[in-house]
Amino acid sequence: MRKLMVMLVLALMALVSAFVAPQAQAQTYPDVSKLTPFTPECNYMSVPGYLRWQYLLSSGRWISREQAVEQVRQQGGNAGPAPTGAH
Repeated sequence: MRKLMVMLVLALMALVSAFVAPQAQAQTYPDVSKLTPFTPECNYMSVPGYLRWQYLLSSGRWISREQAVEQVRQQGGNAGPAPTGAH
């Protein structure tokens, strides 16, 4: 009976740790370096907006506009002008 309890506790701990501490994953972004903003290939979006949308579809998480702009610039693409009205 004691062995069963120990095994049950260990199994429960393993299950809980899988949910509490998920494995780290490297961020991989879609290649948008050759896209032109506001064209059909970019789904009529800005390039950073398109990158954010594609990243959401692949990962299930949004990234910030700043992260997307930085990634587009790192890829050598056209990040476009900074948004107006945001102070």
